[in-house]
Amino acid sequence: RHPSMASAKSTTSSSSSAAPPPADGPKLDRFGLPVQTEENVFPPLPPSTELIPIAEGYETKTSDIVEAMSKHIGLDFGLFDEEGAEIMTDTASMERKPMKLRLEHVSPPVLTIDDFFTPEECDEYMSLSETDGDGGDEQGDGGTLRVRSATFSSLAASTRTSTTWFCRYSLVPSLLARVKKLFNGLDLRRCEEPQLVRYNNGERFSWHYDELPPGPLLENGGQRVATLLVYLNDVPAGSGGETIFRDLKNARGELLSVRPQRGKALLFFPSFRDGNPDERTLHKGEIANAQKMIGQVWIHEGPYKAAVPEGNVHDEEMRKGVKEKER
Repeated sequence: RHPSMASAKSTTSSSSSAAPPPADGPKLDRFGLPVQTEENVFPPLPPSTELIPIAEGYETKTSDIVEAMSKHIGLDFGLFDEEGAEIMTDTASMERKPMKLRLEHVSPPVLTIDDFFTPEECDEYMSLSETDGDGGDEQGDGGTLRVRSATFSSLAASTRTSTTWFCRYSLVPSLLARVKKLFNGLDLRRCEEPQLVRYNNGERFSWHYDELPPGPLLENGGQRVATLLVYLNDVPAGSGGETIFRDLKNARGELLSVRPQRGKALLFFPSFRDGNPDERTLHKGEIANAQKMIGQVWIHEGPYKAAVPEGNVHDEEMRKGVKEKER
């Protein structure tokens, strides 16, 4: 809601002119309204909006996460003990660190998962950035499509400076196997094209929602109901690159912020299970003063048909690769 503008009486003078606005006042447009910026283009949430942070000193309980996610896409909570530690069930899985599920915010639920990827899986995923040449938007020989500064936000007011590789499903079996496991045998046809995103020094993604706008995009798989991203490299503390939620707070009352740590996953929900968007999940990728790389996938309500790279399908090669990586 824009503040009303105070009126001033004009004075009669041959040299009278409108007084300039105070130097430290808000910049106004031609209609006398505050100019929209990346910081104010998205309206604030109503005061009555439910926002429940975790309590100071809170230790994750899986039963709390089950309750917090009652209106969202389901996870396989049988993978974790009550403290959120993965239950290791076979010899192969014991060769790696167990995943650790953490509740970072109660309502809306925001989760992190330590050791979602092994260091080797992070390296394998990052190597996909080497599968094309040095041109602009292009189809790489290795089965990726690279797009510079791609903004696929539901609202074009967001600014994104980064490079994105849209990957063939068959190239990311580790990611898809982990997604299938975490989401309790999820039909992988509900996944959008997996992405590799690189933010170089000084690049960022300003405030945006992950939900899709009303219109034709919703005809392909319905709404996005989950965002899963994996930090593929460490960004030193104090170097930026955090994922920050505008309206959510941590236990200390500060903006909820997740720092990139190699192998850690961030999971949140742009929409409820029924496809209604959750406007509490407005977030941004903070400016990074070091390179940041993430793997990312969105999950839809129903089966989604990939648009890029050309011929990107759930074929036998993909299914075989996922099966080999399941653990």
